Amino acid sequence: MSSRRVVLGLALSSLRYRAAASIASFVAVLVGCGLLIACAGLFETAIVLKAEPQRLAAAPVVVTGSSGFKLPDEESQVVPYAERAGLDQGQLAKIAAVDGAAQVVPDVSFAAVLLHDGQPGDAGSSVLSGHGWDSASLGGYKLTEGEQPRTAGQVVVDATSAAGLHPGANVELAVNGQKQSFVVSGIATPSQEVAAPAFFFSGADAQRFAAHPGNVGLAGVFPAAGVDADELAARISGQVPGMSVLTGDDRGSAEFLGVDAAQLPLILLAAVFGGMVIVVMALVVSATISLTVRQRQQELALLRATGATPKQVQRMVIAETMAVGALAALCGAVLGSFLGNRIFDTSMSIGIVPSELAFSQDIIAFAAGIIASLAITYAAAWFAALAAARARPIQALAEAAIPGAKVNPLRRTGALVFGAATVLLAATTLFMPADTASAIGGPAVLTGAIAVALLGPEIMAWVVDRYGPLIRRIAGPDATLAVINTRARAVAFAAVLTPITLASAVALGNVYSETTAQKAQVAAYADQLQADAVVTSSVGGFSPDELAQIRSTPGVGTASPLVTSSGWLEQPYDGNGSDPLRLLGVSAEDQGGTVLATETTAGSLKDLRGNTVALPGDVADDLGIKVADKVTMRLGDGASVPVTVVALLDSPSSYASMVLPEELLAAHTTSGLASQVLVKAANGADASDVVSALTDRAKPWPGVAVGDDDALTASFQAGADVEAMINYLLAVLAIAYAAIAAVNTLAVAVLARRREFGAQRLAGADRGQVRRMLFVEGGVVAVTGLVLGIVISLFTVLPMAISTGEIIPSGPVWVFLAVVLAIFLIVWPVTSLSARLAMRRSPIEAVKIPGQ
Repeated sequence: MSSRRVVLGLALSSLRYRAAASIASFVAVLVGCGLLIACAGLFETAIVLKAEPQRLAAAPVVVTGSSGFKLPDEESQVVPYAERAGLDQGQLAKIAAVDGAAQVVPDVSFAAVLLHDGQPGDAGSSVLSGHGWDSASLGGYKLTEGEQPRTAGQVVVDATSAAGLHPGANVELAVNGQKQSFVVSGIATPSQEVAAPAFFFSGADAQRFAAHPGNVGLAGVFPAAGVDADELAARISGQVPGMSVLTGDDRGSAEFLGVDAAQLPLILLAAVFGGMVIVVMALVVSATISLTVRQRQQELALLRATGATPKQVQRMVIAETMAVGALAALCGAVLGSFLGNRIFDTSMSIGIVPSELAFSQDIIAFAAGIIASLAITYAAAWFAALAAARARPIQALAEAAIPGAKVNPLRRTGALVFGAATVLLAATTLFMPADTASAIGGPAVLTGAIAVALLGPEIMAWVVDRYGPLIRRIAGPDATLAVINTRARAVAFAAVLTPITLASAVALGNVYSETTAQKAQVAAYADQLQADAVVTSSVGGFSPDELAQIRSTPGVGTASPLVTSSGWLEQPYDGNGSDPLRLLGVSAEDQGGTVLATETTAGSLKDLRGNTVALPGDVADDLGIKVADKVTMRLGDGASVPVTVVALLDSPSSYASMVLPEELLAAHTTSGLASQVLVKAANGADASDVVSALTDRAKPWPGVAVGDDDALTASFQAGADVEAMINYLLAVLAIAYAAIAAVNTLAVAVLARRREFGAQRLAGADRGQVRRMLFVEGGVVAVTGLVLGIVISLFTVLPMAISTGEIIPSGPVWVFLAVVLAIFLIVWPVTSLSARLAMRRSPIEAVKIPGQ
């Protein structure tokens, strides 16, 4: 027991003499722990999905249709529907009959936007802000002025939207895309703050404007006196199955449609980023600790020579490292809270998660991050100290003088395994559809970086041996000593090489694989459709009357509403699971043609009417479906609809779409309307003239814009950009962490050479010559890391490009240039600063410093 106290005391007392190494280890663990806690918070947020209700806050129980599709091949997994699943009158009656339900208040929502001078403020709103007056009780709305709307043409405006309006005033609203005038009958204020505007109409108007007559979006249930809300919810679930019955904060998912849909992206973000952080942290921490232990090889050998046992030496190194690691992990808890909130806010601002979702990060997230960080730190210290502790004192002293670049057989075998895994992942990606290839090929950057980390010393030695003469020719006389030093200190420079390689591989691999996939995804969407003009509504959609006016515009040959959603082939099941196929709703082919650019391989699009579907040929072949077969589709609102296959399409194998009649698909979307109309010019008509004529026709229509075919992909591109932002965020955070690690290890490596610099200056070299030597050394490491990072990233990017049908990856050149610039901005400035600090003392004082 006393020997352990001695070892611990020696370990703690030695920390103050190793400030640079201790700070480097501290920062590496601190940042890693903070990122792990942030990831744990994101994962917890996805599991909890806390979104406090606002407009439904006064209803103790909220009931909606089924929230998601139970996958036939994995019934425990439920995938959220893309649209709101409503309730029919029969379900409402059954809910009202449940014992303990005092009142059931149905809620009908539809698009309603307040107009200013005939146009929507703030470019319109996608919120379904129109409701029947009865549902005002769900948010505790109370009239502060006027009275409730009793007849058609009256509306109650919420206090925030009123902006100086008073009862009796006339107001213009775009309801389901159409401009209409109403009389303000009253002003209402909710029981708590509500972010979205609300406009309450009479019962007659609510029925007239409802997107799905006979159905309601949801219902609020008020318990009878003495009945607990959770108890009532359990009764409703038991007696009226197939619905979502929500209480507490869960009610927010009924009010805000995107809450449930945010679960999978958040889980993926947390899991992918968390796994990446664990790998990066393991590499960074182990490289930093190994470097500091290597620099103490002489000291540890002397301890062995004076009687210390291998176990005591190992304990001392572990104790020192864990003391720093424990302090860093505790500080990482503070950083984790900050980073978690910042990453979540960033995810919210770029549209990955809805703004109504609350970030959750409790003690479990903090404990998970701290425990994982300490485990990684302990493992890195244990392995780093093991070799030093087991070495014979004389051997250790020799290695301290001239550290060998040769790695042991275990590391070489591990490098071969991870290298083979990198090649295997890349090869597998080549034979997968583009929409799933990135998930398989993405980890190749991590396995490749691990292989480089394991072979780092030998790689550095090989680069110097192979390209030493070239380096001397390019860099001049100062490169001679730099080449010799780089070869002799291959182990130390390998610790710097690892984070540089990792940073460049992750940044280039993530960004260019995503931009390549995104280009293919957008092109696949655009290639399925054709239009000379695109008319887009930002306030709900187009009415039949507006569609008729578009079709009668001079020069228009074909005009088809475009409805988009997502869903599954349920019988036979298509197996798409959490990645449902895209659904497109268009008009049937007429004499003016069709807006579908995809050729049919069987059947005819002229029959695309009623309950019919045109399937991608590959999907049909995989499931053995032919034209005239009857299949069952699960649409975006959860409806199971039997349809007849009328055509097979020559769609791309990746990102294919199932095509339905627009009236069928629109009836199963939340808004019930098409927000875009695709227009083809008539034979002989000029496309620009058609765009001009439609622009004039649409001037009186609020929130409507007319553009050319570029507008066809604008909204889809925006959705793809949100997905891409996840990868950009991962790349930025990964390269930032790796940059911190590179700064740490490079600073430690330079500061540990103060005696060497002192000896060089005593031999006649000045500070400038020493600094230029260090710049050449840093340049060799930076270029080597960049080349390795580029090569590793190609194992992800090239297979992704090939799987999308391309040879050359797509993406902006500036990203590559920015990564190259970032690497050199990491290496050279820290080299300069570290050299300045290392040469502050006079040469005589520097050579007296103990150690290397």
